Amino acid sequence: MYAVQKHIEDIFAPFTKPSFGALNPALKRLGANGFLTSRKMMSDGGKLSVYYSITTQGKNELKRLILEDLSENPLQFYSNSRIKISCADVLSVEEKQRLFFSVKSRAMRFKTQAQNILNDEYKHTNFYQKIILDNTVCDMSNFITIVEGLEKDNAGNS
Repeated sequence: MYAVQKHIEDIFAPFTKPSFGALNPALKRLGANGFLTSRKMMSDGGKLSVYYSITTQGKNELKRLILEDLSENPLQFYSNSRIKISCADVLSVEEKQRLFFSVKSRAMRFKTQAQNILNDEYKHTNFYQKIILDNTVCDMSNFITIVEGLEKDNAGNS
């Protein structure tokens, strides 16, 4: 369990930090659904350890989750799309293309919405709201640039 937690933290630390209390039931659910297999073995230190492996069905479920529709909530979108992109190596070239297009399109829409609010002189936005909106425009612009780079890299691998 410690190794699973450590591996998740090593890869996804900016996005999540799962507790043992969350991991144990999650691993049991994944196993019950056929997405993981587990086997018990004695470790080098003489302790009984559980080793987990993802199944083909688990990889297919991961692909399905990565490719499902993105959130209409900008905060959820930003967090979830970064996680999905970080897992994109399990996708085919065509699936990556679909993911990148979806992410880029949604990010462009959120960027445009923030720009429109900033440009609308009749909106009653205060100084702090303007700073946050301006930062959102910058974040989405940077994110779009990253995704465009990933699209080019993916096209070169096809």
